[in-house]
Amino acid sequence: MKKLLFIMFVLWGGGAAGLWYWNDLHGQRVAFRTATVRRGDLLATINATGTLEPEEVVDVGAQIAGAIQSFGQDPRDPSKPISYGSPVDQGTVLAKLDDALFKARVDQARANLNKAEADVLQWEAKLKQAEREYDRARRLQARNNISPQEYDTALANWEIAKATLAQTQSAEDLARANLEEANVNLGYATIRSPVKGVVLDRRQNIGQTVVASLNAPSLFLIAKDLSRMEIWASVNETDVGAIHVGQGVRFTVGAFPNETFRGQVAQIRLNASMTQGVVTYTVVVAVDNAGGKLLPYLTTRVLFEVEERKDVLLVPNAALRWQPLVQHVAPEARAAYATALRQKARDPKAAGDKSGASPRVQGMLWVKQGDFVRPVPVDVGLTDGVTTEIMGAEPGEGSEVVLGQVQPDEEVSTPFLPKLKNDKAQ
Repeated sequence: MKKLLFIMFVLWGGGAAGLWYWNDLHGQRVAFRTATVRRGDLLATINATGTLEPEEVVDVGAQIAGAIQSFGQDPRDPSKPISYGSPVDQGTVLAKLDDALFKARVDQARANLNKAEADVLQWEAKLKQAEREYDRARRLQARNNISPQEYDTALANWEIAKATLAQTQSAEDLARANLEEANVNLGYATIRSPVKGVVLDRRQNIGQTVVASLNAPSLFLIAKDLSRMEIWASVNETDVGAIHVGQGVRFTVGAFPNETFRGQVAQIRLNASMTQGVVTYTVVVAVDNAGGKLLPYLTTRVLFEVEERKDVLLVPNAALRWQPLVQHVAPEARAAYATALRQKARDPKAAGDKSGASPRVQGMLWVKQGDFVRPVPVDVGLTDGVTTEIMGAEPGEGSEVVLGQVQPDEEVSTPFLPKLKNDKAQ
């Protein structure tokens, strides 16, 4: 038994020594993750988030104070009052306020007008009488049959009658205007829709009192036309330069995650906002909602279409970012690579930006060459954030480019080493 154990120990030791010698002589082989260069279409986009807004919203308020007595009839079902989602036409009755006070003011204004009209008639008659007396006084004065005092009295009565008549006529005009004002205020007790649209919000209930002061209280929010909507997207200041009016837009909403909608940039608002040091601009995107599927105030994920390439060579962005260790580079390129690394360490900007859309930015890909990798310089074109367009003599379509290195296991397992049980797992 002891002889058998000695033979096994010798074999285990010899195998371990041989494995150590092989690794020390040749080094451990390195495995690489690769991807295939493919040909396809590429669309560069700018991401943003926004909110769907009705193209035009009207806030309907009350111009007078009063308690709400009733709401108008819903055109879809006359037995129900107007509420959220009710379609309305221009002039549709939305609500009625208590109008008893305003009716009383109309009656009062009408009575004042009647009195003013009677006063005018009275002074018209007095003016005619004063005018006849003045004419008689002039004829008598011409024959010296009247004293100067009587003549002056007749003239003064005539002039006073004219002035009083003008005053009563002005009072009549004022009374008529007061009646018109009272009628207008009585009309305000019936609140009507100023536009054709859909009720988005009803903000009061029957019995509530609205108080009109400097600001008209809001009763209803009406969207004028939900077949045309807008997205108000917040775009970072670094991206807004690539956006222009008429640009195509794709967007999705959480309510329909598997469906993509389209729009077009309609406006870039110049009033920027700053939040925690980040400057953003509001970009308005026009959206056709003729089918009525999109709802107001949905959150949107917007993709502004910046530029498109057709039938170009594409590689993953990771292939342009990866850099090998010097000892993994093919011997003939190792010295130049080491020099480039030292230059980049001294001046990081010298390497250039490989994430832009310029068609002539220099980039570097790596392809396998035996147990090593060799560099392949390429021109970098458009990118969508995941894949990038490349231009150059190589690598060609179907070539394998390196994405990264597969990390070897820390422990080397061999058939000669016994597997120890984990005491903690027992």
